[in-house]
Amino acid sequence: MEKDKPTQIRKPKAAPAATHSETTKNQIKTTAPNQVNGRLAILLVRGFLHVNSDIRFTLYSLRLKQKNACTVVEDAPRLRAAAVKCKDYVTYGEISDDTYNELVDKRGKKDVDGALKKYFLLHPPRGGFERKGIKVPFTNGGVLGHRGDKMNELIRKML
Repeated sequence: MEKDKPTQIRKPKAAPAATHSETTKNQIKTTAPNQVNGRLAILLVRGFLHVNSDIRFTLYSLRLKQKNACTVVEDAPRLRAAAVKCKDYVTYGEISDDTYNELVDKRGKKDVDGALKKYFLLHPPRGGFERKGIKVPFTNGGVLGHRGDKMNELIRKML
């Protein structure tokens, strides 16, 4: 018979110390949510039929409750993440100050207290949406998703 050998306990190796680049990356991640880079316009293109409840809740929190409704928010990472979450139902992009002022002048409404409402109800675009329609991403010739500075042109077509 073999002698019983005592079991050896292996100690885990110590984790290597964090390098400077990893520390810098972590610091960037913690400071990024507070950074604001201008205005982001989010436009609801599709309706609410068969929409997941998480996405519906996100759209309601962005004040998008009917088709062709637009909201203008600060371009913060948390709000951009909300737009990316709803990318199959909205189109979004950065807008200029001129477009924002024109939007407020033509479609801005005031509530009972006299403050400007935080959403705008727009007309369907003159000349229609892009060729492939409202079910295809903007990068493939449709409407949905991020469109960058081209958002200014779409909003002007809808005023």
